[in-house]
Amino acid sequence: MSEQPNIHDVVRQRYGSIADGQRSSCCGDDIAADCCGTSAKEVRFYDAEMVADLPVDVTNLSLGCGDPVSIASLKVGETVLDLGSGGGIDCFMAAKQVGPSGYVIGVDMTPAMLEKANANKAAMGAENVEFRAGQIEALPVDDNSIDVIMSNCVINLAPDKLSVFHEAFRVLKPGGRVSISDIVTEGDFSEELRADLAQWAECVTGAIDAEIYTDLMRQAGFTNIQIVSKENANELIQPREGMPTIYSARITATKPV
Repeated sequence: MSEQPNIHDVVRQRYGSIADGQRSSCCGDDIAADCCGTSAKEVRFYDAEMVADLPVDVTNLSLGCGDPVSIASLKVGETVLDLGSGGGIDCFMAAKQVGPSGYVIGVDMTPAMLEKANANKAAMGAENVEFRAGQIEALPVDDNSIDVIMSNCVINLAPDKLSVFHEAFRVLKPGGRVSISDIVTEGDFSEELRADLAQWAECVTGAIDAEIYTDLMRQAGFTNIQIVSKENANELIQPREGMPTIYSARITATKPV
């Protein structure tokens, strides 16, 4: 357990530097700057219509590895929670889908990201969106209060993933569902790579085997767990010696009624 604060600190520092403009990407410095974020021409992973009316200050902080919104099947009036909300891009897209009668909560542990997200909220006049400071292993959210949980390339960064899934299960209403985009593997990292906290913060060595990932969800109580898609992530993360095969996956599940 003594390792956890170190991981959180390294991750918080890295994403804080992205929010402050000192870095352009969450990936390693030897990978293309837009590998898991944006380029000057496009926002990766999202349909162009989904982001067409979002300001550049929002899309420039798109740091995910996929699109959890399109598989969430959001409905008008639902309450949505985004784990690791960053600059808020998934929150703002969800807010459009749930409408004024719905509500979206983003949780993030990086003060600079929360500052950016709240500035974006004010600029957009998004009254049905709220950003809260907190860790996804201990969510500042009431029990049984959320219809849908989303997360985009964040749970792989958590040192205690089972706690994340237990917390997600706790805050979901019975019958609620999760829609996740995340980095997973087929196989495991070498011990040397797994201990590299810098690469952990780059969405690399914190990733775990897809079967272990879904088993942790099952242990937390989720059912109907499905890997909706799983694509090779070589374009996002440069393969290195000692690495397993790395995938960008979209995963859904439900909390039993």
